[in-house]
Amino acid sequence: MKEKKRVYEALVDGAMEGLTDEALYDFVKARCPKATSKKIVRASLLALMDPHLRDRNILDVIYALAIKHRLDDGVLDYGEDEEPDERAQPAQAANQNMPQLS
Repeated sequence: MKEKKRVYEALVDGAMEGLTDEALYDFVKARCPKATSKKIVRASLLALMDPHLRDRNILDVIYALAIKHRLDDGVLDYGEDEEPDERAQPAQAANQNMPQLS
């Protein structure tokens, strides 16, 4: 929890200084070198739930960073041994066995 709080504080401090996107990410990584993208996303969610943070611009910057790194971390990633075409094959094979409707 201590690490997440430091990442949270770095996020808020950087956003308050006007940093956005990669500059904010680099700022957080400089202050918390052990912070992973996953930790940054979790700290971002903590910041978004903080009732004391009311500045819309800061919240928007933190939200954008969280979304960007959440997508980078796995939602769009394929397995290490799996290619995008391989994921579609089971669905295609299932469709080949279906009778054609006229």
